[in-house]
Amino acid sequence: MNTKLSKKLFFLFLFLFQFIFSQNTVGTISVTEDAFDGYTLFSSNTKSFLINNCGQVINEWKSDFPPGNAVYLLPNGNLLRAGREDDKSDIIFGGQGGVIELFNWEGTVIWSYSFNNNSLRQHHDIYPLENGNILVLIAEVWSKDDAILNGRDPSKIIEERLYNEKIIEVKPVGNNDIEIVWEWNFNDHLIQDFDNTKLNFGNISMSPNKLDVNFLNGNTGIANWLHINSIQHDSDLNQIILSSRNLSEIFIIDHSTSTEEAATSSGGTYEKGGDILYRWGNPQSYKQGTENDRILFGQHFPHYIPQGYNNAGGIILFNNGNGREPDYSEVYIIDPPETNGVFSYNENTAYAPEFPSYIYSQFEEGLTSNFYSQIVSGAQILPNGNILICEGTKGNFFEINEDKEIVWNYKNPISNLNGITNQGEQVTTNLTFRAQKYAVNYEAFIGKTIVPKDPIELNFNLDPCAALNVSALNFIDNIEIYPNPSLGVFQLNKKIQKITIYNNLGEKVAAFNNVDSINLSQLSSGIYIAKLHNNEKFIVKRLIKN
Repeated sequence: MNTKLSKKLFFLFLFLFQFIFSQNTVGTISVTEDAFDGYTLFSSNTKSFLINNCGQVINEWKSDFPPGNAVYLLPNGNLLRAGREDDKSDIIFGGQGGVIELFNWEGTVIWSYSFNNNSLRQHHDIYPLENGNILVLIAEVWSKDDAILNGRDPSKIIEERLYNEKIIEVKPVGNNDIEIVWEWNFNDHLIQDFDNTKLNFGNISMSPNKLDVNFLNGNTGIANWLHINSIQHDSDLNQIILSSRNLSEIFIIDHSTSTEEAATSSGGTYEKGGDILYRWGNPQSYKQGTENDRILFGQHFPHYIPQGYNNAGGIILFNNGNGREPDYSEVYIIDPPETNGVFSYNENTAYAPEFPSYIYSQFEEGLTSNFYSQIVSGAQILPNGNILICEGTKGNFFEINEDKEIVWNYKNPISNLNGITNQGEQVTTNLTFRAQKYAVNYEAFIGKTIVPKDPIELNFNLDPCAALNVSALNFIDNIEIYPNPSLGVFQLNKKIQKITIYNNLGEKVAAFNNVDSINLSQLSSGIYIAKLHNNEKFIVKRLIKN
């Protein structure tokens, strides 16, 4: 029997075993030994949760606000979260937020700020930069007169105003203030061919680095015409990726500019500067295609794949499929034509690539796909090559391996309307904006003493983990390793039942059983993470091998 067939039979056996003996309806539905060893973060109602693969709560943070919507675990263990702050603004649409909060690991709010009034409002996403600053996605009000002055066709304004979108970079000050250090605004990068007496008049097909203020992608002239739903930053290229759900397009802009440079045109060179550097998904938006050339349909969470990962430098995203027939979703990876942060472009064509380099889908012609989320959702490639997928409208998180087999499946047990669901019951209205998984060697966990709590769902059942002999694990903090740094041999102050060593990509590189010392001489110099197990408990330690 060949290896691939044996593996498929193993997954089938494991699925049947878990179904017979657990039949979980919420929480961890299934887990295999191929699931990436990490902790998954998501927000639901007024809480954000970090769970292990068994669904046990590693940590939770309580806010006064429901999601608004993004949440991030920072390397120092703090939690950055957007909240929906109502009753302060008449800017209302799906994904509205308004307040950003920073919690410490223990759950105390240590900074917060409201971006929320009748002129502007934070929504959907934020992004924590390495320098401690935060990128904030803002919708701001244009009056009808402002929109017309910028070249908008008056017949395409049905709410007497439009929402412009901008990004501001803020530095948190004290516990409730900010300093704005950078800004980029769509208003500075528009084009139109409707009225040559108004601003931004030009040739749209020859200006793909600008946004056509009159392209609506078949939608009506609602105020929320762009609906940017994601903002992500790549530190290597110092670029920002934006996702416009309503235009079914992603954009990349330069973050290395000053605010003044960000407001200027790059002169059609398609190189670094204030204008759009790259766009993809719907070339009819810049008159280099038709509806038949459209690839994206209401997508979410496009972001660069980090160096050292599979498909590094590519962009992974969740293509929701909203607005096409039949209904089905996909995960894409695309490979932009980029060299040193500059994107190649041939005039009178659409931006490459023509097709994604990777597609995950459950769609088959003539059949109804069960994999479909009209809104929200996301996908994340993991260090071991697996992909974590959040099917957001169903609150369904699942991880697939490189053979596209499901190796972990979790169902958010929290109903947005009815609270926490009992195990064995079906959950509805458990919409989840995004889920992200953090490796066990992520800096936030180093030195933390953590006792995993019960799973979120009521009347929980841990049988899916028991099927693989996966223990309900707890951290312990009384183990010492010395010397550290070491040339290779590390001593321990007690015998440990099992030690697993990971490199900085989260890959397992060594394992030891029943030892009070370990020898890493065979490994290259660098920083490693040791996961030490004893009596169904474990702790994570950082090792430096010289």
